[in-house]
Amino acid sequence: MHPAALQSEILLTQCEESRTKRSGPGGQHRNKTETAVVLTHQPSGIVAEASERRSQAANRRVALWRLRLRLATEYRLQSSREAPSKEWKSRVQNQRITVRADHHDYPLLIAEALDFLQLERGDLSVAATHFGVSASQLVKLFKKQPAAWVAFTHLRSHYGLPALK
Repeated sequence: MHPAALQSEILLTQCEESRTKRSGPGGQHRNKTETAVVLTHQPSGIVAEASERRSQAANRRVALWRLRLRLATEYRLQSSREAPSKEWKSRVQNQRITVRADHHDYPLLIAEALDFLQLERGDLSVAATHFGVSASQLVKLFKKQPAAWVAFTHLRSHYGLPALK
């Protein structure tokens, strides 16, 4: 299972969490207390942080979501040609992907799609068929987050495929 798909509690057990002070808007509370949260995923070394909220708990939630997205875009697993996950199947209706870019499932969909695209050497049409959607739907999925789009275009260029708009 890709780390981006893990439940929050399990993913946090794989992380080292540190708290620190950060400057910026928020007044004395933000500048004098350690509300910034930095999460380091120990197995991969990938780091994500959040400091824009005044609450440490809110910053932990944001940092965890950012970590999921970074894991999804930067950490590749050996994929197989098995059927798409139940999360994928639950998000596809009439060959359309229904998920917001800020939804909890978004990073794991990106991770699964990138892992499969790597297996298929960036072939978008094969991946679209595998996931039961159109190629344009996959492209739209990646375009919802700049980091996902960069990872997608980098993977395609790695295999000598042309950039998409």
